[in-house]
Amino acid sequence: MLSTDHSSTSFTIAAPVVYIPREQQAAVAAPPKTLLPLPTSRIWGIDYSAVNMTQSLLYIDKLIERRIPTTVITSNLNYSMLSAEYPKLEKFTQKCPLVLCDGMPIFWRSKLNKTNLPERIAGADLIFELAAHSAKKGHRIFLMGGAEGVALKAAKRLKELYPGIQIAGVECPPFRPLSDTEHEQLLSRIRESKPDILLVAFGQPKGEFWIDDNMEKLGVPVSIQLGASFDFIEGSAKRAPVWIQKMGFEWLYRTYHDPKRLLPRYTKNAWFLLKSIRRDLLEATN
Repeated sequence: MLSTDHSSTSFTIAAPVVYIPREQQAAVAAPPKTLLPLPTSRIWGIDYSAVNMTQSLLYIDKLIERRIPTTVITSNLNYSMLSAEYPKLEKFTQKCPLVLCDGMPIFWRSKLNKTNLPERIAGADLIFELAAHSAKKGHRIFLMGGAEGVALKAAKRLKELYPGIQIAGVECPPFRPLSDTEHEQLLSRIRESKPDILLVAFGQPKGEFWIDDNMEKLGVPVSIQLGASFDFIEGSAKRAPVWIQKMGFEWLYRTYHDPKRLLPRYTKNAWFLLKSIRRDLLEATN
């Protein structure tokens, strides 16, 4: 487990000036125990929180202050498809107070709704912003999952990028099913490290199911499944150039670099997208 130096100097970042609509100010400024719901935009069966990155970080602060176990979701097109396939995932999403848009098709589709989503918030971006923000606020972060050694490398990289960040711990469970004893020991180690934020990299929907099954036992205020984000931090995976991301072709860039794993997934996503668009058109003409 990666040790944490509690005496290190906190890293300070300048907070950008961002306009927050009055109704969203009320939600963010509400007392922690009575946190108000955020405005949402419903897209393909999921209610997305209409917030930008800064507002998301402020809302996560409030979730941490409440000390009530909950989760934050970054939902892309694949997540939307899986949510339609798995009733358990759909129920898990419905009880989440902060569901972020991690897909350009979802962002574009929101423009047809009364409430628009202000921006795409990719998990691979959120993890860096959350680390910088946590270094400033003193939030303790626990990293779990990914291939062997990746979470530890990611934790070390975050400490290099954001001096003062508190890494509560790192775990890389084996891909095989854990025994009951191993599972309980894992939960115990996480609890004892007292994290404010648990970042899970198990993939979809395994990570969400794991969080749903163990969230209450762990008592961690905020848990987030972030997929391949650890790989982006430690450098084994590369993000697409920003202009490709904005055009909505990051999936194509990633498929080109990892076709064997991603081509089947994105083929299914494309079919789900076409069916969703067709359904929208039919509903609009009825």
